[in-house]
Amino acid sequence: MKPTALYPSVRVDASGRGIVSHAGGLMLTETVRASGLGQALLAALAPWRPGRAVHDPGKVLCDLALSLALGGDCLADVSLLRAEPAVFGPVALDPTVSRTVERLAGDVGKALKAIDAARAVARARVWELAGAHAPHAGICADDPLTIDLDAALVTAHSEKENADRTWKKCPYVLRQAGEGVGAW
Repeated sequence: MKPTALYPSVRVDASGRGIVSHAGGLMLTETVRASGLGQALLAALAPWRPGRAVHDPGKVLCDLALSLALGGDCLADVSLLRAEPAVFGPVALDPTVSRTVERLAGDVGKALKAIDAARAVARARVWELAGAHAPHAGICADDPLTIDLDAALVTAHSEKENADRTWKKCPYVLRQAGEGVGAW
């Protein structure tokens, strides 16, 4: 029997028993569930799931995103999730994660389109749930959405041996907000 959700349902209480590390990830798993992102990724990435696979590419991708959100910085950091199966469910081993990423990268154009489509489904669901608080609510020709972009140049310094400057007297001119666009 296939599970209907990517992550287990977890009950939270304040008794102090059954404490887990990275419990903040619970909010993220609930966001995946409420937004429909998990189910959308399962459906969108089904073509990349091998016939006898135990771990679905959509779940592996969600697990990778969760591990990054919890402080990971490489594929092997899904072990953070593997340590808490009651919160994150079964998590693929590192070789399975690598093979999944390799399969998706084999047809990166189609894989990215599938992921983008799943994200669009989740975004639409979230905006639907947000109702009047959604970013696009009430936007029309008479009341358009205004996006104000500001920028600043930031110089960077590196202690690396033979590192070169990252900003070389560039001719960029930035004006204060409201004075127009800078010369690039």
